[in-house]
Amino acid sequence: MGLDRGPGPAVAPTVLFPADPLRPHRPDPHFAAEARCVAELGGATAVVDHDALAAGGDAREAVRRVPADAGPVWYRGWMLSPRAYATLEAALAARGRTLLTPAAAYARAHELPGWYPDFAAHTPLSTWLPGTGMPDDAALARAAARLGGSGPAVVKDYVKSRKHEWAEACHVPDLADQAGLRRVVGRFVELQGEFLAGGVVLRRFERFVRDAEGRAEEARVWWLDGAPVLVGPHPDAPGVRLEPDLTAVGPLVRALGCRFVTTDLARRSGDGAWRVVEVGDGQVSDLPRGIDATVLHAALLAAGPGY
Repeated sequence: MGLDRGPGPAVAPTVLFPADPLRPHRPDPHFAAEARCVAELGGATAVVDHDALAAGGDAREAVRRVPADAGPVWYRGWMLSPRAYATLEAALAARGRTLLTPAAAYARAHELPGWYPDFAAHTPLSTWLPGTGMPDDAALARAAARLGGSGPAVVKDYVKSRKHEWAEACHVPDLADQAGLRRVVGRFVELQGEFLAGGVVLRRFERFVRDAEGRAEEARVWWLDGAPVLVGPHPDAPGVRLEPDLTAVGPLVRALGCRFVTTDLARRSGDGAWRVVEVGDGQVSDLPRGIDATVLHAALLAAGPGY
């Protein structure tokens, strides 16, 4: 797929941030530095009520502070389910504003079943079980068989893992141990509760190069229209600075066909191959502490109409 940034929009995009629940005219404190960065670059910002959108509230009320008929917009904020994001898109369209990442593209980059087919050769082998609760034993057994039936795996949902509860709700030492698999998946589903996104995902465990504290060394790469615009550390380890080889990843990002995405990359132990740990929509991917986002927001403000 060819990529073309185009001549640039007639009006620079506005960047939308979640509103501070206590001071709803201002961005949430977590995104305040980014909002200041946009303003310093001469860009426009506005706020939306993320909590109302996430809870399925009145989307028109949630976007009432976004000026009408003033050009395209990016969203930079907390995660939204694909359904909530589609509601945001519709509410903005009713105000004459166009999200530069359409809802279908958001879902494709945000959830593993959307991005996995394009990245399958460069990410751990994965399978998933759609649903809102605990899969039955037969479904789990079939999923384990699709990963080879034995050996270690990790459990997550379509969007997130619980790697900070590694032994309890993330790592399966051996897929052949059906009781152990059921225990870890069950605990993961229990802890996720109403926030379980899409269903249960099983991924083959791959061992990555780790830092002195035992954490996988990861880089987060921010892509706009198929080009890397910012390479930095993963938010979980902001002090780790890596220079990943993007030769194989760039064509995969372009094949995905989504404008603004992130890829988390780590080196596999043994052969040192760069592997894609996660893909995400760039609008809801977190920036690590201390990183300068100027180049990222400058690129977003200069973005053309799309592919």
